[in-house]
Amino acid sequence: MQEDAALPRPPLTSPTGEGGRVSWLRLIRSQRVGVSTFHRLMAEHGSAQAALAALPEVARAAGLEHYTPFSLEAAERECAAAKAAGARMILLTDPEYPPLLKETEDAPPLLWIRGDAALLARPAVALVGARNASSLGLRMARRLAAGLAEAGYLVVSGLARGIDAAAHDAALEGGTLAVFAGGVDVIYPKENAALAAAVADKGCILSEMPMGLYPQARNFPRRNRIVSGLGRATVVVEAAARSGSLITARFAADQSREVMAVPGHPFDARASGCNLLLRDGATLVRGVDDILEVIGPAREPAQPHSSAHTAAHSVPEAAPPLPGLPDEERPGGGLPAQAELHRAILARLGPSPIAEDQLVRDLRLPAGAVAPGLVALELDGRIRRAPGGLVALA
Repeated sequence: MQEDAALPRPPLTSPTGEGGRVSWLRLIRSQRVGVSTFHRLMAEHGSAQAALAALPEVARAAGLEHYTPFSLEAAERECAAAKAAGARMILLTDPEYPPLLKETEDAPPLLWIRGDAALLARPAVALVGARNASSLGLRMARRLAAGLAEAGYLVVSGLARGIDAAAHDAALEGGTLAVFAGGVDVIYPKENAALAAAVADKGCILSEMPMGLYPQARNFPRRNRIVSGLGRATVVVEAAARSGSLITARFAADQSREVMAVPGHPFDARASGCNLLLRDGATLVRGVDDILEVIGPAREPAQPHSSAHTAAHSVPEAAPPLPGLPDEERPGGGLPAQAELHRAILARLGPSPIAEDQLVRDLRLPAGAVAPGLVALELDGRIRRAPGGLVALA
């Protein structure tokens, strides 16, 4: 029994009662049942209950003996775990199901969500990028995310380090959605636990994966097609030539969505993917106006920002904690080790110079703690200073 190639999707009938919804869960969780096979079985047998009853014989005809569908007990355990985590099930036939995602040919038959389901009806834009983002990249991501939220768009990303985290944080008050590669109750990476809690409280988290599943490498591309499928456009801010962000961009193109990218310095590997996208026809993004010019205004305005949120975006210290510095080595926990400080500085720099005081703010460290690291790296020939208090990679 193999997963079918993409075919025109037959219409589905909404299940009746809780038992019908659990049967959907059992069917999509059954071994070797993917999206296409799910739809074929539903079309042939009329309901998930009937498809489950027919599965052993279907598997036997495909050469699989002793096939057993996903058990009722396992499905009930997953539902209990979802309830404990504050998650709810949304089926493809439910009115809350994201409308643009529903249009994609491999839309998940079932989603688990935590947070505000009403946000799923909002027009959305995906904003993705490098985990080891530069200071310029992080600032650009925050600026784009905040601008999109102000314009009424839901900002979608994957809660990864770097660009994803910056986008979620900047759009918290205006509206943001995180798509997980594991269960909605499994936070990855752990360093984003506080941000994930804020997104679940003020925005929404969703996943097609089973509750309790830790993210696995093979599941990230599946997650990425949901990220792109939710939005009118996918915007890439810093990405290597081979990266998950480019996979998301390819999904967006296949889904007939707009693909956009922020240009970067040709010598910066973190910009190579974006520059490739631009070479191949992606829309160049210099600011949020470039995005809105292509996709137009959102159908509804964003909620007014609170004064606390406005202040948060005007004060660099409100940015999410930077990856690479353990909690015990952040301000208040003693000076970071020299090697760790050097690594954090180099991770934030690229070939394009940035202001030294901006770098200090991005690192969220005292200027006196950063200065010796800059001097050591300059003497080592790894960074260069430019007129006007600017610094860049050598």
